[in-house]
Amino acid sequence: MFEFIGLFIFISGFIIGLGAVTVIDLHGLLGRRSSYWTEATIRTHKVTKPLIWTGMFLAVLGGIIFYTQNPVNWITAIHATMIPILLANGLYLSLHISPILIEREKDGRARELLDEKMQRSISLSFIISFIGWWGSLGLLIHYILHYA
Repeated sequence: MFEFIGLFIFISGFIIGLGAVTVIDLHGLLGRRSSYWTEATIRTHKVTKPLIWTGMFLAVLGGIIFYTQNPVNWITAIHATMIPILLANGLYLSLHISPILIEREKDGRARELLDEKMQRSISLSFIISFIGWWGSLGLLIHYILHYA
């Protein structure tokens, strides 16, 4: 029973978190050269940010419950390694980038393209996020098919 509950919470975290990550990543990609999409990204991130954190919390909680009911192996080790990386990435975006974006919106500069330095740091975060979330989901599927 705990295995089912853990897996349900684990997958729910991926649905919520990865869905929100995908939305904001696509907005950010479109906003690199478009003032319209830059503004849309700034507004959208206020919705996706809490969803990403909710998804992260559920994925970690579900993973802990699920993996305590199943054997630990290389996949669980990678998942455990990805948690602090994704948390650090999320904290950087939430505590550093997000306040800058909100301030730009308050100042009426939401339609201005972000400078190259900020775009590069956000692009790096996008890559970390993309690999971390999608890679972790792929590893969970592999785990379920081969070990659970």
